[in-house]
Amino acid sequence: MADEQGEHSRALALEFIRRLSEGNTAGFLSLYHPEAQLWTSGNTLISGYYSREEIENSATLVLDAFPEGLRFTVQATTAEGERVAVEAQSEGMHSSGQLYRNRYHFLFRFKDGLIVELKEYMDTERVTDILCGGQRPPA
Repeated sequence: MADEQGEHSRALALEFIRRLSEGNTAGFLSLYHPEAQLWTSGNTLISGYYSREEIENSATLVLDAFPEGLRFTVQATTAEGERVAVEAQSEGMHSSGQLYRNRYHFLFRFKDGLIVELKEYMDTERVTDILCGGQRPPA
């Protein structure tokens, strides 16, 4: 028997990735629950926990660093209930002139049909080298 909640959650996660890939900031932000929290892995300048308000304040800044867009390609998904795992790759020309490519594992958790938690795992060295211009947080 198919997990109907899982399939609905998978569709929402894929819609989020589609809107993100299109640079539709308002569109992907609308999929976040008011209590949403984003966690980004590692020890980079952008690692850590972000509230819904912080996500909204930083989303445009991140996407603006890719004037030609940052495109995501989904490799695989696994969905169960309100949790969805997405394996994906990104590619885009950073404003620094460097090509940015990364691999991700996103873990979505939904509440009331919206993203209440998103965990983002990726190659943090690529993040530091390109997105953070080689800068690291203080020790």
